[in-house]
Amino acid sequence: MGVYNEQGDSLQEPESSPMVVKAAGGASVPQQGRPGPLALRREYCRVPSRDVFNHSMFVVGGWTPEDPSCLVEQFCPEYNEWRVAAPMVNRRGNVAVGTLDGKVYTAGGEDSLRCYSNVERYDPHTGVWSVEIAPLSCPRSGVCLLEMDGYLYAMGGSDGITASSTVERYDPKMNTWTKQASMLSRRTRAVGAVLDGHLYVMGGSDGTMVLNSVERYSPEDGSWSVCPPMRSPREGAGCAVYLGQIYVAGGRDELRLDLAAAERLDPDTMRWSIVKRMRSKRSNVSLAVFNGALLAAGGSDGVTNLKTIEAYDPENNAWRSSSETLQKNNSSNSGVILDISTLKIAEGDSGVPPLPPRYRFRDLLLGDQTLQNDDR
Repeated sequence: MGVYNEQGDSLQEPESSPMVVKAAGGASVPQQGRPGPLALRREYCRVPSRDVFNHSMFVVGGWTPEDPSCLVEQFCPEYNEWRVAAPMVNRRGNVAVGTLDGKVYTAGGEDSLRCYSNVERYDPHTGVWSVEIAPLSCPRSGVCLLEMDGYLYAMGGSDGITASSTVERYDPKMNTWTKQASMLSRRTRAVGAVLDGHLYVMGGSDGTMVLNSVERYSPEDGSWSVCPPMRSPREGAGCAVYLGQIYVAGGRDELRLDLAAAERLDPDTMRWSIVKRMRSKRSNVSLAVFNGALLAAGGSDGVTNLKTIEAYDPENNAWRSSSETLQKNNSSNSGVILDISTLKIAEGDSGVPPLPPRYRFRDLLLGDQTLQNDDR
């Protein structure tokens, strides 16, 4: 199956290197090419959770309507356009992406038949992907990947048969993954955050039910402890640390219904409180802090793939519609997805061209441009 942009140009992808068979029914630099948005539709692609690229944005991997993708697209603010960057070596969706020491790491993921354990690393300065990175100890799709204290932590995920509770930590100096204390629950498609020297992991699915449970990892003694549960069970939610608290919004519940509900955890009182519902239901939404504002971008409401952005007003406990949208609708009902790669927008008043069409947005990171909000 070929992949093409809006102009009809073929976008070639290298062959993937699958690792393990899934159970049946389981789920460079930028090219100086044609300006304008890239039209490849992808589901469960990723956006790195931290901004390290000096006014750049990358969209990594994900699913096209038929196949997983290895394509990487970069927004170049100096030209105010999207360009094709060096592709990953392996095609995969539901891949975890994290940043460490100014580089992007992709870990795990899946194609239509297999889950992956391999890890790749992208250097934005050379535009080269390296596969000389130690693999995870086991295949993990829907894994939660977070950076803390100079290490990458990979938590949970699924091998295509069973959700996992295991945790491993990557040491970039030794190029090794070492097992850490397992989580208290099996989780795939959970969300996580780093706050006050602790790792928090929330929600997800244990393979049987959607979870509202929360646990926290302390690197000092290497142990997990139970935290107060969220008010709503969720998988595929958005998560961000904002004003010293952990916000979780959207996702899907145990009935597979898309959610608009939002809540936040105060680490001082360890209590969850309800936040005003978003204006739209959004599963696989990106939640990010941008220019001092908390944004919810894209996602799916179960019927439509959304292109809209909402900004949270903490003073009035209200979500406001943004005057910016992510991508024009077309006859294919394309929306936007970023499921872990990095969004950073350059300073200035100029807008950014529409993002490459995606189905859903997750773990979106924006920076350094004022986003005009209104109540429309």
